[in-house]
Amino acid sequence: MKTIKFILLFAVIVLTTAAFTLKTDKGYAVGDTIEDFRLKNVDDTMVSLADYEDAKGFIIIFTCNTCPYAVANEDRIIALNDTYEDEGFPVIAINPNDPAAVPDDSMAKMKIRAKEKGFNFPYLLDEGQKVYPKFGASKTPHVYIVTKKDMKVQYIGAIDDSSRNPSAVTEKYVENAVEALLDGKKVEKTETRAIGCSIKTL
Repeated sequence: MKTIKFILLFAVIVLTTAAFTLKTDKGYAVGDTIEDFRLKNVDDTMVSLADYEDAKGFIIIFTCNTCPYAVANEDRIIALNDTYEDEGFPVIAINPNDPAAVPDDSMAKMKIRAKEKGFNFPYLLDEGQKVYPKFGASKTPHVYIVTKKDMKVQYIGAIDDSSRNPSAVTEKYVENAVEALLDGKKVEKTETRAIGCSIKTL
């Protein structure tokens, strides 16, 4: 009898905990229309997607200064913007971490990192952490490709199939998706698993 009571009590605890910890709003899915945002860049200007009048779409990447996975992808992010900004798909990088939880992800530290690495794209701070939950981003890095004409999500996931080692990449998810969109084709692989550090909050 004690065993049965313990099992029932455990089940109630698990179900109650799940009810309060499971995320019911998972953010945008492929095909959803996103809301524009307006965030501060490392050059102290405010940036929104509406500013890019000639863009065909955006490679929105949630990333940060401190995650080893994010750092391992910095050169790849720079290369993506080098390749696709002039084609109409600029990179928009957003740091979703709360600087109060991770001081090295403050705007001051973001400015230093952007200068050190020569970031050629906007590096925005999600102040108040209001943007990343709408997207449903959970990792750094986490990529969302959006087309400008309809503001619809076309791809969600990783940059490629090697989270830490660029020399081991065999499939370039983001490049393949953008190339398809530029060619007027449907993206074949619309979702992959984002691998990285969890987004930090207080």
